[in-house]
Amino acid sequence: MKQDATRNAAYTVDCEDYVHVVEFNPFESGDSGNLIAYGGSNYVVIGMCTFQEEEADIEGIQYKTLRTFHHGVRVDGIAWSPETKLDSLPPVVRFCTSAADMKIRLFTSDLQDKNEYKVLEGHSDFINDLVFHPKEGNEIASVSDDHTCRIWSLEGKQTAHFLLHSPGMSVCWHPEETFKLMVAEKNGTIRFYDLMAQQAILSLQSEQTPLMSAHWCLKNTFKVGAVAGNDWMIWDITRSSYPQETRPVHMDRAHLFRWSAISENLFATTGYPGKMASQFQIHHLGHSQVI
Repeated sequence: MKQDATRNAAYTVDCEDYVHVVEFNPFESGDSGNLIAYGGSNYVVIGMCTFQEEEADIEGIQYKTLRTFHHGVRVDGIAWSPETKLDSLPPVVRFCTSAADMKIRLFTSDLQDKNEYKVLEGHSDFINDLVFHPKEGNEIASVSDDHTCRIWSLEGKQTAHFLLHSPGMSVCWHPEETFKLMVAEKNGTIRFYDLMAQQAILSLQSEQTPLMSAHWCLKNTFKVGAVAGNDWMIWDITRSSYPQETRPVHMDRAHLFRWSAISENLFATTGYPGKMASQFQIHHLGHSQVI
């Protein structure tokens, strides 16, 4: 892994093909390093990043590829399972992907001889987001341009199906609120569903459209963030169904919103890929300037 000064990135990893999606494993894997997955036009690569803060004898960051999985079609999304454990015998790596053929693929590997995958079919348009149950890892939720949110068992059976009013852009399953699901729609509506009753219990409204991405804050379950149009926006769901804070951030439309896993005041946004002014920005709610 080499340093790259041209775009102010800390380090870069050379890849053989286009990279469409990148996802760090958000769960404890039993190893000091950080599992990372990235997907290209027909493959998924699983790697390990170890940072200087975790291993004193490493300078900056160390990256190692663990395994490459043939995918056969462009990878659009990746979600990690909490059942991924590198300290078990044998180790278990489990993740799922969404693809350009509108199918979900569930991969399970021991990083050696056992490499299985299962195809989950049902969506009739592009899948925009997917996520595992954050505690058990026994179900997958997905949202699509086909105006549905679907929940799947690992065997591929649909266990729930919610009809939406517009394309589903983001789906979040919070580890502290596992009986609820947050679904964000392109028309600017964010709904929370009670999974026991299988009905909506709360909705939020953005004042901008199209809403492209939303995220449920890991450190504060009352906070939700999103990007719509050129703006980022933050809700406190105990106070109003409309955003508490809104700020323009990307000239050529905002594309992605992600909260930090360690702070309720830190979040990142990206502009639209391929645009001249596309940027990756980190924000702090206590500061008016981008970090």
